[in-house]
Amino acid sequence: MPRIVSLASAHASTSAVLAAGLVRVEARFRDQLDTPIRPVAELCEHVERYRGKMLRPTLVILSGLAANTALVEPNDDHIVVAAVIEMIHMATLVHDDVLDDASVRRGGDTVNKCKGNEAAIILGDYLLSKSFHLCSTLDTQRTALRVGEVTSIVCEGEMLQLAQRGDFDLGEPAYFNIIRRKTAALIALACELGASHADAPRAIVQRLSDFGDKIGTAFQIQDDLLDLVGDEPVVGKSLGKDLDKGKLTLPLIHHLSRLDSARRAATIERLKSGASTPAERAALARDLEATGSIRFAREKAKDLVSQAKSLLSPLDDSRARAALLSLADAVITRTF
Repeated sequence: MPRIVSLASAHASTSAVLAAGLVRVEARFRDQLDTPIRPVAELCEHVERYRGKMLRPTLVILSGLAANTALVEPNDDHIVVAAVIEMIHMATLVHDDVLDDASVRRGGDTVNKCKGNEAAIILGDYLLSKSFHLCSTLDTQRTALRVGEVTSIVCEGEMLQLAQRGDFDLGEPAYFNIIRRKTAALIALACELGASHADAPRAIVQRLSDFGDKIGTAFQIQDDLLDLVGDEPVVGKSLGKDLDKGKLTLPLIHHLSRLDSARRAATIERLKSGASTPAERAALARDLEATGSIRFAREKAKDLVSQAKSLLSPLDDSRARAALLSLADAVITRTF
């Protein structure tokens, strides 16, 4: 069974409909990657282990049901869109692990650790190719155009982050520009397409897209916090990679802005050497706590979730809407 983001406050029937929908998404995902070429099949089987919270497919389904309360279950377009977006997400994870030299993902070995960087890069490309092929089966070209547009935005975000590695003068506006592109854009697309394929009015589609943008941004802030203060066995992936690769995240940006010039220079020198061991990360976390930088980032994420939830107020009261509200809260309380 897929591992679903907690929906404790939603009615059990909504959870059952969602669970059934996610099973359909997984089946479509596997069918699309089915191949008789054994080395390719083995790589695809390995990447199946990357599937975790199923956040993006969950958002496609719930956004569709919340946007059109006449729907009792997701339609076939929702299943295709959800599989497409999850496939793109998986491709970004495979590529990210190469960029970060990561060895652990979802508590297991990454593709690049098991098979090498060359195989991982080609597998990521293969997933993207398969996702676009699946998307082309939809009746409307409009969705394929949006998927292509947003996938390009995600790549731009990654390239922007690469270009700004080691830039210790990076400010909050630049940070938010990066994460809205590399993370929030795909989450916003999941909500947008869920609503549009439920034949929702344009205004509702836009609200759900904006909802996804805000929770996606909050999701990445939480991810960045976990990279600094998380427990690797719980999080299930290699931690400290942002520091190792010179990526400045919101807690660090805030922390550096609170230091005098001498302490700032000393901290930057320390960061340049990396802090990926548990002891190094714990020491840095204590410093971040002392300047209120951990609290600052958490409050920023909470504020974004609050804004996101307010966007859903015009939607008809429904169990799917309640589930979206619950999911928004779960984005910033998660520990994995």
